[in-house]
Amino acid sequence: MALGTGCGGSGAGPSGAAGAAGSAAGTTGSAGAAAGTTGTAGAAGTTGAAGTSGLPEGNTGIASRHPGDVGIAGDADVIFADDFESYTRGADLNQRWDAVYQNQYVAITTDAANVYRGAKSLEFTLPQQTAELSDATDKLVNPEQDVLFLRYYSKFQPPYDVVGSSHNGSSISAHYFVNGQATPGVPANGTNKFLANLEHWRGDAGTPSPGHLNVYVYHPAQRDMWGDHFFPTGVVLPNTSLPFDFGPTFVSRPDVLPPLDRWYCYEYMLRANTPGQRDGRIAIWIDGKLTADFPGLRLRDVASLKIDRFGLSFHIGSNPNGQAKKWYDNVVAARSYIGPVAPP
Repeated sequence: MALGTGCGGSGAGPSGAAGAAGSAAGTTGSAGAAAGTTGTAGAAGTTGAAGTSGLPEGNTGIASRHPGDVGIAGDADVIFADDFESYTRGADLNQRWDAVYQNQYVAITTDAANVYRGAKSLEFTLPQQTAELSDATDKLVNPEQDVLFLRYYSKFQPPYDVVGSSHNGSSISAHYFVNGQATPGVPANGTNKFLANLEHWRGDAGTPSPGHLNVYVYHPAQRDMWGDHFFPTGVVLPNTSLPFDFGPTFVSRPDVLPPLDRWYCYEYMLRANTPGQRDGRIAIWIDGKLTADFPGLRLRDVASLKIDRFGLSFHIGSNPNGQAKKWYDNVVAARSYIGPVAPP
């Protein structure tokens, strides 16, 4: 599977939304056989509390204690939860979120076909255009955290014909924003920032939309001024021919390319490392199944660098082929594994 060529990008929106971090730059080679087989996201995981990775899976997290997510916001381990039921329009997000970008393209929909649970969901729209643009909504984390789990449901409207720079999922970051401004193109150095965006990468038109699941990471060992894309197989973009050392416990997993127009439960964890050690970790679950796990990470060199922000985004470097939409529902940020919404 050829992962294509990265492209640089700059912050978008009045303050540079988290989604507009700028995509990977530099020369890239084909991932080749190392990329493994491409899978599709499956049904909810049923593997029990923890697998050989030591990470929980399936319906064993916080959500299992709150069927239908009822009362989940009051759980001691939950930092924030939003099912979008309390809003009538996109501008109302400012009541609970700390930054909303491109308000004119951010809406609350009541179309049942585009709501996962309840009567409403968050709707992002990207118009057909060749200029860069990012819809996003961000939440500050106070007190700052060493570990964060972010779970949400999301789906893409087909055909979503976007190639290249596309921060089209979510973000967890530490001091990536300075005075409210994003800092794309400024490498992480261990003391200034780190960032991990959960997203889909479509490097060429021959790859089905929305592209392969990955995390886009600013970290001290990043390969150039833009962030790296980590794929479940262990392939890292740019310079995919160069192996990346995730440590002896790393397990290569198949790439994931989910079909459009279907709700999936996305969850990922960012655990900052102990300064001086490579014990940081990023893990991804789809519908409760552990889909990618990147241990052995160095994200910081000082203990004071902690997670201070997370958000949802729908970013394009260019969108010349038609209007695009994406929906989000049942967002939860927490200190421990959340898991899919449990049946009420």
